[in-house]
Amino acid sequence: MAEAERSEIADLIRRAQQGDAESRERLFAMLRSYLGFAARAQLESWLKVKVDASDLVQQTLLEAHRDFDRFQGGSEGQLLAWLRKILLHNTADFVRHYRGTAKRQVRREVRFGNPAASGPLIGAPEPAAPGATPSQEFLRRDNELRLVDALEKLSPDYQEVILLRNLQRLPFSEVAEQMGRSRPAVQMLWKRAIDKLRDIMEDEL
Repeated sequence: MAEAERSEIADLIRRAQQGDAESRERLFAMLRSYLGFAARAQLESWLKVKVDASDLVQQTLLEAHRDFDRFQGGSEGQLLAWLRKILLHNTADFVRHYRGTAKRQVRREVRFGNPAASGPLIGAPEPAAPGATPSQEFLRRDNELRLVDALEKLSPDYQEVILLRNLQRLPFSEVAEQMGRSRPAVQMLWKRAIDKLRDIMEDEL
């Protein structure tokens, strides 16, 4: 299934680059969910507040449509990397705007860092603390679009704990604080979420 999906995406990229508007629309529709998770991961890693990432996703897709003729790659990985670059630029603009309109609040809420150095937004970063290696290795082996498809099938709590722990690399103590639960409860929730995610992805092989 994963190989078929990669082949389909590569074919859509080729046809879109040849000027097929319908293929371009289908391609970006397939990537919208990916960008949604990527935007949430990036925004929530900088702002300790809940934000609606839909505007950021829409802006990124609009710019990707507008500048698609500048994309020179031909693979799923190259396209995702290009989209991440646009998303990171838009996220940085969002944060600068947020800082400019709410400086006092942002001093308490923003954790600053270099967005360009943050690496892939969806995938398998290094674990935030000891004990996460097996699941991190599991996530690292699977491509990003399959991961997003599986994440969408999880409950909101499972999505949230994986987003905070695996994508934002937060320690369990901070995940527990953000989710309003005890650390042991969050650790158990995370384990169940990873097990469920693994089951979904293995069923789709």
